[in-house]
Amino acid sequence: MNVYMYEEPTRPRFLWAREKLAEQLAAVHREQGRLLGRMEALGFKLRQEAVLETLTEDVLKSSEIEGERLDAWEVRSSIARRLGMDIGGLKPVDRNVEGVVEMMLDATRHYEKPLTVERLFSWHASLFPTSRSGIRPIRVGAWRDDSSGGMQVVSGPVGREHVHFEAPAASRLDAEMKGFLDGFNGKEENDWVVRAGIAHLWFVTIHPFDDGNGRIARAISEKALAQGLGQPTLVALAAAILARRKAYYDALEASGKDNEITAWLSWFAETTLAAQRRTVALVEFLIEKTRLLDRLRGQLNSRQEKALLRMLREGPEGFKGGLSAGNYATITGASPATATRDLADLVAKGALTRAGERRHARYHAAISAQAMPPER
Repeated sequence: MNVYMYEEPTRPRFLWAREKLAEQLAAVHREQGRLLGRMEALGFKLRQEAVLETLTEDVLKSSEIEGERLDAWEVRSSIARRLGMDIGGLKPVDRNVEGVVEMMLDATRHYEKPLTVERLFSWHASLFPTSRSGIRPIRVGAWRDDSSGGMQVVSGPVGREHVHFEAPAASRLDAEMKGFLDGFNGKEENDWVVRAGIAHLWFVTIHPFDDGNGRIARAISEKALAQGLGQPTLVALAAAILARRKAYYDALEASGKDNEITAWLSWFAETTLAAQRRTVALVEFLIEKTRLLDRLRGQLNSRQEKALLRMLREGPEGFKGGLSAGNYATITGASPATATRDLADLVAKGALTRAGERRHARYHAAISAQAMPPER
């Protein structure tokens, strides 16, 4: 009895019920049109900011899915430097951050280039510049060799392990990856969402590297989406996946058993739609932020401007719990009395709204809830 997809005699002929996906796929296509329309309406500076924020979120969240937290400002600095954006205050960047950014930009900015063994090896080497995953040495820029045993995804305590997935043996990887790359570069599937979903699942079921397979699979998905659109997608797919991380792993495990993948493609389409809506919310936030700053130009003192820009620069993170008078004093160096006066003036000018009283008072930027991006 076959246990995993790669044991099916029909592999790689994937099967799915297109009619069951029609409504979801149509929704994704409509939302992408809406997103592109909103982006086209932005000026050059705002469009650059949207691209920078989306790419930053994608890099951060793809690593966070694997339990690795990168420095957000380092990621933003690396992306801005590589794209020639002037954001001021660029930060020195760790080589691990540079590697992740390099891989993601190659996938999303050079989407038209074929996916090859050499490109995948290059991405893998970028992810692991020290040839280690944590403290564990790994093969870098090469397929795994299973020298320490077969590749398994396992959870649970010792003696009661649950094997979620077992990848094909290393001896099969050349043939498996040739089939994958031929299928991916052949572009036989016309729907770009379906093609990206298949590519993601197919690569993960092969699991060709010692580590980094999830991040590379997500980069491949982004590349496939961009190829289908003929331009970068401008969606942080990894952020939407992270918000559904348990469901993500459950869907991968359930869909790795045979070639009937309708359920996986349905999950992938739903998640792509959620990612698009996150980006639309980000664009609306940037528009509202610009309007607010334009209206307040010349009305704020240097302390008020610094605090407000700090809140807005940090996007949704700047709104968690709201800004207190103590936070304001820390950011600006103001005395408690000055902080209280400044905040009251910001409320009077319509820059902030206040909730609570006295020491429990918290302040939020005066941006409509509809334009607020989802929490990261």
